[in-house]
Amino acid sequence: MEDYAAKMLLKTDAALREYVTGHVQYREAAVLAALDELRRRGQPAPEEAALRPALEAGAAAQRTLEEAAEAERRRELPASVSDDAEADENTPALYSPVTIVLFSIPFTLLAGAVLLGLNLWRLGRKRALLSLAVFIVAYLLVGMLALSWALPRYGLSPWYGPLFNLPAILAYVLWFWPRYVGQPVYRNRSWLPPLLVCFALAYGAQRFQSYMLQQQPKEVQQEFERMMPKQ
Repeated sequence: MEDYAAKMLLKTDAALREYVTGHVQYREAAVLAALDELRRRGQPAPEEAALRPALEAGAAAQRTLEEAAEAERRRELPASVSDDAEADENTPALYSPVTIVLFSIPFTLLAGAVLLGLNLWRLGRKRALLSLAVFIVAYLLVGMLALSWALPRYGLSPWYGPLFNLPAILAYVLWFWPRYVGQPVYRNRSWLPPLLVCFALAYGAQRFQSYMLQQQPKEVQQEFERMMPKQ
């Protein structure tokens, strides 16, 4: 709300009188502030007694309308915008769909599934979490069958990974998120801890693969190297 009292301090006596004589053109609160300032200066308006009751009633009504409009505006705003402190306490911290997608691309669909599953767990969607687990198991089985069919015919290809991940990523953001997470007010959960975990797991898996390959006969090692795509 505008501070009319401070505004009237800068007005000349003639300007204050204009507010009073032309009161129908101005806000009731502004005219009342002009009357108060004239009185403070020792020049009370003669018509003040007649005007003040109606002006005070109009100013009170206007103030009620403005307060109701402000309350309605706050109700329509997300909690994170209208009241950040309260949102920080009461809203869950979730991994965003963008984070889920970005983790699924380099670290395979399992990374995105884990992040989405953590969201569902935090929201208490236990049945949705079970649905996600069933989807992942079924998807991996179908993928293994497709890979066993493609390898003898086409060998290894760098396109297998992106093509395999894409349908699962689309399912995360276009099916599981709208259906089981919806549009809640949430805080973005930090992606740094899962990033460090993914790097550690990837490094461990690479070291384990190298170790297991070294335990195989030379023929197997050579066959594996032959099947690997050329860099």
